[in-house]
Amino acid sequence: MVVHRHGRRLGSAGETAFAVGLALTLAALSGCGGEAAAGDDGRPGGDPVATIRGAADVLARTGSARARTAMEMATGGTRVTIRGEGGVDFKNRMGQLLVMLPDDAKGKAEHRPITELLVPGALYMKNRGAGVPDDKWVRVDTTALADGNLVTGGATDPMAAAELLRGAQEVTYVGETEVAGTKVRHYRGTTDIVRAAADASPAVKAALEAAAKGFSKDAVPFDAYLDAEGRLRKVRHRFTYVNNGVIDVSSTTLLYGFGTPVTVVLPAEGDIYAGKIAD
Repeated sequence: MVVHRHGRRLGSAGETAFAVGLALTLAALSGCGGEAAAGDDGRPGGDPVATIRGAADVLARTGSARARTAMEMATGGTRVTIRGEGGVDFKNRMGQLLVMLPDDAKGKAEHRPITELLVPGALYMKNRGAGVPDDKWVRVDTTALADGNLVTGGATDPMAAAELLRGAQEVTYVGETEVAGTKVRHYRGTTDIVRAAADASPAVKAALEAAAKGFSKDAVPFDAYLDAEGRLRKVRHRFTYVNNGVIDVSSTTLLYGFGTPVTVVLPAEGDIYAGKIAD
């Protein structure tokens, strides 16, 4: 991974941090009508719980990957999907996604794609809208978000999605299938946010600790798909989030192109917007 750092401003964005991240998700809705146990390589017959809990460690050893994300949200009879695409460096814990909000009811794009930079403890967004100048970035402290950026960024951070599996429990091996032409093993179960936060790597630990406090339920159902090398190819989490009503969220992360270099350029301090964010 090539990382260019300009202005290492990683402090809190103040009291607007939660509102900024949450508004991204809600705007889309309103705008539309630890390592695996020794000897367990993830094959059927091994310990499925240990296999899933160790998925994040396998990705860290692998290095980097391309990623596609899809977050489907439903509330009050409205259902929308936010999609993203980019790359993640699991070893250095950084990534970049281009997040595309859904079109309006007439099929016209209502918002430019949002560029998101993912770093430990922070989410940077460009083309945020809501009164933010086009040439400015918004920085959100993910440790201050009630969901730890599992939901509010419009895409679950792929690193957090993998780390969340450290709290896996009641895991069942479903069988073999294919994901994007690759043979994979399908596992299903639930993961506990509190346990995942306790066992998470330092880069995402604080964000998952925030999520553990923010969600009304600790148990998160998931489906995970691992290839022959134990690499996580696809994971789907199902969250229930409460904010002026119940929001059901299905968040899917697809990983491919392992080893592809990932470049993340952090914005200079002067390029980070410090003004008021419109509601």
